This record gives sequence, structure tokens and C-alpha cells, in this order.
Amino acid sequence: MHRRVTFVAAARCSSLPAERFEDDRPLDQAGWEEVLRAANDLLPLAAAELRYCSPAPRSRATGDALGYAPLVQLALRDCDMGRWRGFTLGEAMAREPDAVDAWLAEPRSTAHGGESLLAFIGRVGSWLDTRPIDDGGGIVAVAEPAVVRAALVYALRAPPSTFWNIDVRPLSAISVTGRAGRWSLRLDASFTRATRA
Repeated sequence: MHRRVTFVAAARCSSLPAERFEDDRPLDQAGWEEVLRAANDLLPLAAAELRYCSPAPRSRATGDALGYAPLVQLALRDCDMGRWRGFTLGEAMAREPDAVDAWLAEPRSTAHGGESLLAFIGRVGSWLDTRPIDDGGGIVAVAEPAVVRAALVYALRAPPSTFWNIDVRPLSAISVTGRAGRWSLRLDASFTRATRA
């Protein structure tokens, strides 16, 4: 039997364009306003039988604001960025340019002292593979954009470097269908308005 898992990217927690690694700040005012604008399109996902979120404050708040009452899943946490936690990519590059270059070039690199990109993708993929069989009620998961990117790379069996070429906007929704090790990407017209940037 197949499962259908819809990922919703958490609303933003900063009006600044640069994302911070493992950002644990709550939603900012702009993030709350984005949730309100997207609510009509994303509220139907509250009917999902299983509703999850990452432990990050913005993911929990996004899920709660959309009426999902999600269950926190540690496996959906953002990539462990070690000593770069809280930095933007630019800040990490200014401090450790060689380490950042190594991390960007090699998916097994732990130049920051945390989790490799390959391990991160594998962790998120393992969570995806172990979801219960869908009996038609659906599954929704609210997580940081990086987690959604990792899930897509895993589901498509794409090379890890593909992670850097996927742009996941706040409050965008995307579904994968299938079963352990055999996933397909599903694009739904119903989320079009919610995912416009």
C-alpha cells in the first residue's frame, strides 16, 4: 500500500532574506501574516489523519496556527550544524571559508562538527520510510525548508548535491506518495496560491 505525505514548509522567523542554520527563533510578525494569508489554502490539510512537525518553534507555531495540532518528531529537526548553529552561510564563510567550501562540495563532510548532508538526508528519509500505511486519511508534516529539501532529495533518489538546487519557500506545500524506498513527487494544484512567492 502507498502513503501520501504532504510537507508544509514553516513560515519564516525573520524578515531578513538570509536563513540561519538551525534557527530556533519563533515566528516574526511577517511570518504570522504569511500564515494568515496562506491559511485558506493550507487549512484542508488539518483533516490529515496524522499530523507532525519538527521541534523548531516556527514549525510548531505554523502547524498550530493552521489548526494541525501536530505531534513533534525529533527526526524532522533541521540539520545539526555544529559550531555554525545560528550563523548565516555568509557568516560561516567569513569565519571558516575552507570548511564551508569542503562542506558544500562533499556530502559526507562534517567540517562544522555536526551532521553531514548525507546523514541529514538519510535521517529524514528514514522517517519518511517508517510512516504508517495511509488508509486515505493522509499525513502532513510541517518542517523547516531544509528538511523539506532533504525529503525531496531522498524521495527522488537524487544525488545529494541536488539539495542545493531546490528552493523551498515558506508555507509551500509538496506531497510525495509511495512506500519505503519507492517515492514519487506529487504536485497539487490546490496549493498554488499558498506557494506563490
